[in-house]
Amino acid sequence: MKQPDWFQAEVALQQIQVIGSDRNELVNIIGEAAGVNCIGIGTDAAVFTYDQLPQYAFKVYSDHALNKLNNEKQVYAQLQGLSYFPTYYGSGRNILVISYEPGDTLLECLEKGIPVPEQVMLDVDAAREAVRRLGLNPRDIHLKNVLLQNGRGKVLDVSEYIQEGDDHRWEHLVWAYHNIYPRIKGTPISPRMLQTIKWAYNQLDQANLKMEDLSKKANRLFSRFLK
Repeated sequence: MKQPDWFQAEVALQQIQVIGSDRNELVNIIGEAAGVNCIGIGTDAAVFTYDQLPQYAFKVYSDHALNKLNNEKQVYAQLQGLSYFPTYYGSGRNILVISYEPGDTLLECLEKGIPVPEQVMLDVDAAREAVRRLGLNPRDIHLKNVLLQNGRGKVLDVSEYIQEGDDHRWEHLVWAYHNIYPRIKGTPISPRMLQTIKWAYNQLDQANLKMEDLSKKANRLFSRFLK
């Protein structure tokens, strides 16, 4: 049986190690290979492109997170045909192969001052509904997991969709979009400020506040930065 064309990238990617940890820190990358470019780093994996095959993105998992690769592979198999997500092409021992999706993440939009149209939010809401109809659980949707692509929204990283529970991340982002974002739309926000806001939000979220109370506290928090 003929091997898919992305196999030639897998050979190059074998020269690179993605090292994870048990402390939920960003992975480390060791080694390099001609034509291979890292375009994203997370706590479980790093994402690469390969110059000779620009239509693909290669998500290389650390050995600490191979179970998440299997989870993500199962989810993508069920999401095939939904335009809100990348296309799944296959996998290797520690590699997931999906379509390369151009665009800025919502986090990058905030950093660059790129306006995010409401259609992006509507697309993510529609994607979540489609996922639920398939019996999956759309969670872990945050600023780094949504792309602005030609005025529409594209959702990345589906590895947690087989887990139970609602982390409320998307609901909180929707609230912030309607209540805070209008004041900063089109204004670049420094990465340092965004990191500080993220830290403060995590403190509020870990307190398990109800949405109404969280909204009040978050509004006061953001107001200090956005005067």
